[in-house]
Amino acid sequence: MAINANRLLILSRGKVIFEGESIYGRMQIFAIGDNHYIYLQRYGYSLMLKDIKSNNLRMKVTILIAVLVGFLFVFLYIAITRKLAPLKRLNRQILKFAKGDMNIKITYKSNDEIGQIAQSFDNAIYHIKTLLESKNLFMRNMMHELKTPITKGRIAVEMIEDSSSKKTLIRAFERMNELIGELAYIERLTTQSFKPKLREVNIDEVLENSLKLLLHNREKINIQTQHENIVTDIKLLSLALKNLIDNAIKYSEDFSTTIFTDGKSIKVLSKGRSLEHPLEYYLEPFTQEEKRQKGFGLGLYIVNNIIKRLDYKLKYRYKNGYNIFEIILEG
Repeated sequence: MAINANRLLILSRGKVIFEGESIYGRMQIFAIGDNHYIYLQRYGYSLMLKDIKSNNLRMKVTILIAVLVGFLFVFLYIAITRKLAPLKRLNRQILKFAKGDMNIKITYKSNDEIGQIAQSFDNAIYHIKTLLESKNLFMRNMMHELKTPITKGRIAVEMIEDSSSKKTLIRAFERMNELIGELAYIERLTTQSFKPKLREVNIDEVLENSLKLLLHNREKINIQTQHENIVTDIKLLSLALKNLIDNAIKYSEDFSTTIFTDGKSIKVLSKGRSLEHPLEYYLEPFTQEEKRQKGFGLGLYIVNNIIKRLDYKLKYRYKNGYNIFEIILEG
């Protein structure tokens, strides 16, 4: 009775997915859920069969496909990882080079694209290293060669009796000595290995060091400070301030300047006409106003390099007849 009840249930609720008839009888295939049943009718008797192999076969095929896909992904992962390994090594070498290590070399011998990139990178490092060594050798030789005639000229000037000519010549030799010192600082600042020596100092100490480097009369310099402490490289910041103050006095209408400090910035003000070009123009070496031939045009170039090394910012604005250069100490 239970078998007949199941048969009637399949015949009444099952979905016919195939039906055929011939002289030998009639066949129907029913589907209920994931199960399939074959119903045969012939000459007064009937037979109901359940398909028990299709699910097992489908499951085996599904598992086989999943295993093959898994192996494929593992193979692709290993292949991609091995292919990207040279790129990771190349990236590590590039990072070392960016930090100033000029002695790196990539030994990846291959004719593929990565091998070509590695070879090009090695060639670039070699040429850059050669150029830097040539530049350093030139700078050292040039400063050494200039020192001798400047020293001899300075000694010869002391023998001149004419006071006005003597002062002019002495000042010229002093400026040439200043230029050599500034070029030496430029060479140091532009090297990747250079690191500022940071420590906490009082702003008054920085200003005092800057004034010692100047040859101007201090009576022309008005200082308004809150005597605050800052963390900086005192030698570098003093040199930057010295150049700002020196430019302010040389190019001002009354040959004086005012300095304001508040712990967050340092402002150097001077009365005069505004700059004819954007600030970026004067941050390049040997650039000046066309009619202002009072220096070598290295002041703001040195200031800008120092500011970048100390992670500060240099800003300029013209307000109420005053040129205002500001060093932002905080980001």
